Amino acid sequence: MGRRQLLAAGLASLIPARLAGQTLRQGATAPGIRIAADRDAMVKVPGGRVYVRINGRIDAKRLPILFIHGGPGSSHWGWLNATALADDRAVILYDQLDSGASDRPGDPANWHIPRFLDEIEAIRAHFGITRWHVLGGSWGGTVALEYGAQAPAALAGLVLQSPLVSTEVWLKDAAMLKAGMPADVRDQLDRCDTPGAAPAAACQAATDAFYARHVRQVIPPRAISAYRDALPAPFAANIYNHMWGRAEFTATGTLKDYDGRPLLTKLDGRRTLFVAGTDDEARPETVAGFARVAGAQFAEIPDAAHSIMLDNPAAYLGILKPWLNDQDA
Repeated sequence: MGRRQLLAAGLASLIPARLAGQTLRQGATAPGIRIAADRDAMVKVPGGRVYVRINGRIDAKRLPILFIHGGPGSSHWGWLNATALADDRAVILYDQLDSGASDRPGDPANWHIPRFLDEIEAIRAHFGITRWHVLGGSWGGTVALEYGAQAPAALAGLVLQSPLVSTEVWLKDAAMLKAGMPADVRDQLDRCDTPGAAPAAACQAATDAFYARHVRQVIPPRAISAYRDALPAPFAANIYNHMWGRAEFTATGTLKDYDGRPLLTKLDGRRTLFVAGTDDEARPETVAGFARVAGAQFAEIPDAAHSIMLDNPAAYLGILKPWLNDQDA
């Protein structure tokens, strides 16, 4: 099982509770979270069907919000705390094709940005949504960035959380963060970048240490982990490896040359919010810089790494709720 699979499967509780000085905290569920969907559907998209679930009313006074998961190859379970917003507005979660509960044709021809963008419009059209907000995290932030740069008439507000905007910049940040790890972990990670140069178990442990500090700092709450474990494919390693590579700080896949920085000036900065966690692998200084280029707002969430909605849902929702309300107006 790979490093991303380990974290996605919630097996962080089986490794030492303290990794390189980083304690894995027990995560919390947000008050008002809705584990079960109010309604769901399999929506036809290019290449197959994607699983979509909704909590709250599409026709509520406040506009719906769509959450785009990361990876590539993760699934919607990491956004479950966001369903606490469903008392005010519809919260739409979905799995990209080949992920989670969606169809899994396993065809790499589907794994390119324009087709992932087509999924968004297919979901909006399926449910007859005229205007909505879109939030993407990590790789989902890449998809959301591309969507927002098209200036769709349906887009009322855009949130880019810990986004992959430029692989070049991402890897520079990763190298900086890796340099800040304890020497034994850092040296092991360097060896692991050369295939066959280090034992797999040692690479696993060193990568988990980095992830525990900069990717996810909590063990998911029992209700969320049980939901995740029931998904057919909580993490699709084939997509991740094809599009990205071995680990968060090593890019060898189809995204290795991705550069979305020219898209930043095409965003409606007045209606865009960038977000990062204090310990995020998408360094808050970098994400704040992207926000400045876009003329957008920026918020840093304390006590959180990359998986902000799991690490500190209360603080994240405390930022999102009033910001979305303002965009509704």
